[in-house]
Amino acid sequence: MQTVQSYRDLVVWQKAMTFAKEVIELADQNTSGRKLYRLLEQIQSSSSSVPMNIAEGLGRKGTKEFIQFLYIARGSLYETITLLELFKDLNWTREMEYNSINKKGEEIGRMLMGLIKRLSEK
Repeated sequence: MQTVQSYRDLVVWQKAMTFAKEVIELADQNTSGRKLYRLLEQIQSSSSSVPMNIAEGLGRKGTKEFIQFLYIARGSLYETITLLELFKDLNWTREMEYNSINKKGEEIGRMLMGLIKRLSEK
């Protein structure tokens, strides 16, 4: 991996930012009328945690810490995807929206694991 000047240079961070924005917008559009605000807050928090942990990890002292934060980002990603599936099952989102965002999440997951693998080989 070439030297990165900023977390903004990482394609996985860029995709995670787009993913987080889409998830937050989806949560903001929720009109279920139910009093389950905690789930809406949780999905916004977990989705934004993905790019934040990538950025924070790159800002840490060394590769080992960066890898640890990439794993945390991956955990937040899986939490978000699980919540998205719950939203779909509750009919809070349409299948098409779920499939589109889920596909992006799966790509980010693969990218995170690829980056972790490359960093671990050093």
